[in-house]
Amino acid sequence: MSVTNKSLSKWQKAAGIGMVCGLVLAGCDRSEKETVEVEDAESVEQQPVTDENAAATSVGCNDSMVQDRLKTALKNTLNQQAQTLAANYANTAEVSLSGGMVSDKVNNIKVDIQNVAVLQEANANGMTTCQASVSMTLPSEDLYQASQAHAANNKPSLQTRAAQDNIRINNNMLVDDAFTYVAGTQAGQVQARIAGQPALIAIVADVMAGSAFQAVMEEAQEERQAAEARRRAQEAARRREAAQEAREEQASRQPSAVTPAEPARPAEPATPPTTSQSNSPANNQAASTPSANAEAPTISALPKVAPEDDSIDMVIIEDESATY
Repeated sequence: MSVTNKSLSKWQKAAGIGMVCGLVLAGCDRSEKETVEVEDAESVEQQPVTDENAAATSVGCNDSMVQDRLKTALKNTLNQQAQTLAANYANTAEVSLSGGMVSDKVNNIKVDIQNVAVLQEANANGMTTCQASVSMTLPSEDLYQASQAHAANNKPSLQTRAAQDNIRINNNMLVDDAFTYVAGTQAGQVQARIAGQPALIAIVADVMAGSAFQAVMEEAQEERQAAEARRRAQEAARRREAAQEAREEQASRQPSAVTPAEPARPAEPATPPTTSQSNSPANNQAASTPSANAEAPTISALPKVAPEDDSIDMVIIEDESATY
């Protein structure tokens, strides 16, 4: 009796332990299944929430803030590429080029965005892929200077490069009709990023770099010409001064010829009045007798010349020095 009771008691204990273990295993398996089911349900619930958040945070491609961000991104990218290209031109030519000049030229570009379209809806990050027609209008002076620089460096013309990259040229405007960019929000801020490496930016950046480089070369040429003109003027002035000094030195070494003064002309005596003489002897005698009150006769400076007349028999020559 006691042996039978002991055997039954052992069997009951063993059956109890087995049942307890079975219940424990069943409970564990059920717990695991419930956990997996809960996690699957949560993942299913989270997926539409993520899609809803992406749709809520996405912005339109034609949003005004997106357009402003895109224009800023275009100008910044243009400036960076133009600065790099201009520095390469300057280093090759061994000239100095200011980065501020390039920035000023880039700031003068007019950017316009038209015909905006959505290429791809907003993804999980809320970023939408957009496409638009982007145009850049350049100053005529920059286009002319860039063409000169490219021709001097044996580079293809602007028209050739634009045709190769499907860029339209309308007067001073370059247009890319398939410009791609991405728009969305990050950390609550509207963002617009350029997709890829658009050919429009590369071409316009090269134009700006070439224009700045040509302007520097023209300025250097003008400075060289002005310096050469100043040098020639100074050389001519030195030659004139040297010639003047040589003339003065030669003049100081040689005595100057003295021109004699014209001699003074002697005083001419007064011409006496002409006295008519008569052929009669009485008149001659009276004329030869001086008056008591008369002054001494004036000696005539005229030579005594006998008249040559055959009708005169005798000629009386008055000797004023004789005494009668």
